[in-house]
Amino acid sequence: MSELHTFLFDGLPVRGMLVRLDSAWQEILARRASNTHTGAYPEPVAELLGEMAAASVLMQSNIKFQGSLILQVFGDGPVKLMVAEAQPDLSVRATASVVGEVAPDARLPDLVNVGNKGRCAITLDPKERLPGQQPYQGVVPLFGDRGEKLGRLSEVLQHYMLQSEQLDTTLVLAADAKVAAGLLIQRLPLAGTANLAGRAGERDEDHIGRNEDYNRIAILAASLTREELLTLDTETILRRLFWEEKLLRFEPRTGMLGPRFACTCSRERVANMLRGLGEAEAKDILAERGQIEVGCDFCGKQYRFDAVDAAQLFTAPGGQVPGSSVVQ
Repeated sequence: MSELHTFLFDGLPVRGMLVRLDSAWQEILARRASNTHTGAYPEPVAELLGEMAAASVLMQSNIKFQGSLILQVFGDGPVKLMVAEAQPDLSVRATASVVGEVAPDARLPDLVNVGNKGRCAITLDPKERLPGQQPYQGVVPLFGDRGEKLGRLSEVLQHYMLQSEQLDTTLVLAADAKVAAGLLIQRLPLAGTANLAGRAGERDEDHIGRNEDYNRIAILAASLTREELLTLDTETILRRLFWEEKLLRFEPRTGMLGPRFACTCSRERVANMLRGLGEAEAKDILAERGQIEVGCDFCGKQYRFDAVDAAQLFTAPGGQVPGSSVVQ
């Protein structure tokens, strides 16, 4: 069962989260494997996408954003685009577009950053947008301060968190065919409840890399191996890493309150996309194929529109969607 654990280090400006996606991650992989148009992911792609799925849940829970958190990695290489999306209720979905041959030992640079032009984008799309409000997006390159290629997704996201929030962050991510998991450790901001020792006038960026408590805990967290993260249960991991620290644990989120697979696609959304293409383009597709068929890359569901459906898309009063009763 997939689960998310959150905790604080008592008396210290440090918080942590640990996520394990098993059933949710296995369903994502199973849906991809059953898609006759795509087939299963190559192993290196599946592992990186699993890390992205785990990271998206950690980041969504960390910022408590009322909307979609969308993590994207794209660039040049055999993988065109990778996407993981987490909702406020911790439902998650993920997909990747593979356009070339993937080597068995391929890593992040080999998959999407061959020419060192790859990017990582994190988009926050509010659930209920105000008039004129646009999603917020932050983009960072897949290389470090000296232009060196970053070999792991965790390094990219740590760099992003440092730039966007000016907060020290340590991430450990891993995935295989059964589990996608991640551990996040972060220094708390000085503002609000973490305004320690009357430091309200100081800036968070002044403390980057300088907090001894965070640095000690970060070193312990970074010692967690891929094998341990994927095979050990949460209690064992926390005990092994932080047995000398006093943890304040929150109720874990599991089951329908925890991480799980869910797709937000619907016939109505596909219809809106077709309207965006325009009536002329829709007619051209119908003339060529007899119907318009659109598949969801995340869940594999197929949506079909015949000539009557397509005509109603552009003539129905109020934008009513034909067949909207089957919206998922």
